[in-house]
Amino acid sequence: MKAYDYVIVGAGSAGCVLAARLTEDRDVRVLLLEAGPADRNWAIDMPSGLGRLLANDRFNWAYTSEPEPYLDNRRLSHPRGRVLGGSSSINGMMYVRGHARDYDRWAQSGCRGWGYADVLPYFRRAENTERDANAYHGKDGPLRVTTPKGGTGVLGEAFIAAGLEAGYPYTPDCNGAQQEGFGPCDRTTHQGRRWSAARGYLDPARARPNLTIVTGALALEIEFEGERATGIAYAIGGARETARAEREVILCGGAINSPHMLQLSGIGPADLLRRAGIAVRRDLPGVGANLSDHPDIVIQHACKQPVTLAPKARAPGKYLTGLQWFLAKSGPAATNHFEAGGFIRSRAGIEHPDIQFTFMPLAVLPGTVETRREHSFQVHIDLMRPESAGSVEIRSDDPRKPPAIRFNYLQSPRDREDFRVSVELLREILSQKALEPYRGKELFPGPEVRSKGEIDAWVRQAVETCYHPVGTCKMGLPSDRIAVVDDELRVHGLSGLRVVDASIMPSIVSGNTNAPTIMIAERAADLIRGRKPLPPVQAPVWIHPRWENAQR
Repeated sequence: MKAYDYVIVGAGSAGCVLAARLTEDRDVRVLLLEAGPADRNWAIDMPSGLGRLLANDRFNWAYTSEPEPYLDNRRLSHPRGRVLGGSSSINGMMYVRGHARDYDRWAQSGCRGWGYADVLPYFRRAENTERDANAYHGKDGPLRVTTPKGGTGVLGEAFIAAGLEAGYPYTPDCNGAQQEGFGPCDRTTHQGRRWSAARGYLDPARARPNLTIVTGALALEIEFEGERATGIAYAIGGARETARAEREVILCGGAINSPHMLQLSGIGPADLLRRAGIAVRRDLPGVGANLSDHPDIVIQHACKQPVTLAPKARAPGKYLTGLQWFLAKSGPAATNHFEAGGFIRSRAGIEHPDIQFTFMPLAVLPGTVETRREHSFQVHIDLMRPESAGSVEIRSDDPRKPPAIRFNYLQSPRDREDFRVSVELLREILSQKALEPYRGKELFPGPEVRSKGEIDAWVRQAVETCYHPVGTCKMGLPSDRIAVVDDELRVHGLSGLRVVDASIMPSIVSGNTNAPTIMIAERAADLIRGRKPLPPVQAPVWIHPRWENAQR
């Protein structure tokens, strides 16, 4: 048995941040365990290669949900990164922080130190942006962030203009003072390559003698002495290994794997553990509960002009596109194609945006990763604060068997209503004059889907995941029955054990979840090291002056 100060389980976004930050202290020994392989592969580096990554299980846990009762019992695929960098190595590279009010809600629920003023310095510390450094942005961090230069393409510019014509504001920076409105979308790329947490944080730390990285290591269970976590048992091939943690075991597996590991180790709802044949170490009902995600659906249109990426995304054009990227790291393959978007409020009386639109200058055949042959474009609709919640539940005491995952998308009548409203609002935006030169026939769902019942039926059959699971090891006070960790991310009732990843979010943020996960790990690194938190930053936040009685 080898001993370390910290054993980190999972080399995803949070794990990479912690491995890098903790080993800045030269006398601290860290073991970083990752079930997947190294991240050296062209499909990971190429920003437009994400479809290839989502469609196979080499770098992907490739989870599938249970039959979703409110989606006509459809099973949804749910990719999660199983590779150094985790999901930051296979995701869509959107850099979105969410809204300031998201974090203020965390603080108001009893999570001290997690308000917007508290977390903003950690977003800044992580970031290396192309924007000017200011109260919202940093330029010295490990995470490279690219802003589209010279516009967002003719279609992206037309989409933004359509949003303005429909009465919404323009925002040049949805991660700055004003999220609400239409504008360009930042991404985690640099010089035409994906910039994952592994590239930004882990690569500079790999050579440190106090950091040990082991890939192909499947965590089996947390080991304990009494109520204290003392190490991790893991498997490499068929061999069982054990690593001792002198200070802490830190779970960074994400919203599916972290609660599953706790449950495998006897921590979770007692009845569930007993049914799986696992001895109960700590009855924590919230482990695996509170699962939240952003449900996603797209509206697609034919394009009347040959200005989409369709010819460059399919053979033979895609070969020339790939060659341009391999030779110069430029061209259409050097971007994620999510360069324009919008954040709006679905109705008056909502203080900040609850709907996210993301524009793509090509369209993907529904239910696949294949692009349409004809010139076409699509816009994603995401519900940013859905009320529906699901669960992650262990099936067996065998660590190799995936847990049962049920999101309960659209369980809430409010979520169903929000989709109806957002479809109507997006159709209104797409009908504006700015898109008239390009807008052809609606391909999906099609003009025949109009009534409330027709939209509801289409949504049940077409909604997918936005790949943003959170909340299954909720941060909260001990009085909160489903809280799993405290505001320093320590598991309630146990010592030497923390969870640091998206699973600790008390509620889902209003936007993509990778940047917030990196922020969580940055702040956790200071908590673990016993360092004084970065000073709060009081930066202005724009709220629509008539939000109480106006939708736009």
